[in-house]
Amino acid sequence: MRWSHLLAPGATVLDVACGAGRHMAWFAQRGHAVTGVDRAPEAIASAARFGQALLGDIEDGPWPFAGQAFGAVVVTNYLWRARLPDILAAVAPGGVLLYETFAAGNESVGKPSRPDFLLQPGELLRACAGLRVVAYEDGFLASPDRFVQRIAAVREPRNGSPDKPTRYPL
Repeated sequence: MRWSHLLAPGATVLDVACGAGRHMAWFAQRGHAVTGVDRAPEAIASAARFGQALLGDIEDGPWPFAGQAFGAVVVTNYLWRARLPDILAAVAPGGVLLYETFAAGNESVGKPSRPDFLLQPGELLRACAGLRVVAYEDGFLASPDRFVQRIAAVREPRNGSPDKPTRYPL
């Protein structure tokens, strides 16, 4: 919610591992066409209330959005490193990536605790090296206790000018 203002009006939104569609609902209520993907049929049945909801296993199956770009890509509480390049490629020029998931240290307070599902220090920042980072956080949140990394990053528009840089309000 905090970085929603970075989206262009009417931008299309992709919610990766959308679950029941909490983020899809948020963006749909703000006039965005939303698409979500998840591997759980019951989640997709719920998410379909807000926009296009695609049943798909993006870990063991193909990336269903090859060649498509969105005005925003949202990912929360999900990490499958092999899909990071596809997720980043889905951010259109001028589009926004909003990503938050669990980070190293979370094993000390609960699940997930396997290193496969925890970002290492600075990992999300490095993964977004081709985007302009507007905000990045790596730390501990209470209630419920968890360690996270989160980023708001923009793929610079193709028509950007060094004389008139795009302003991303904080």
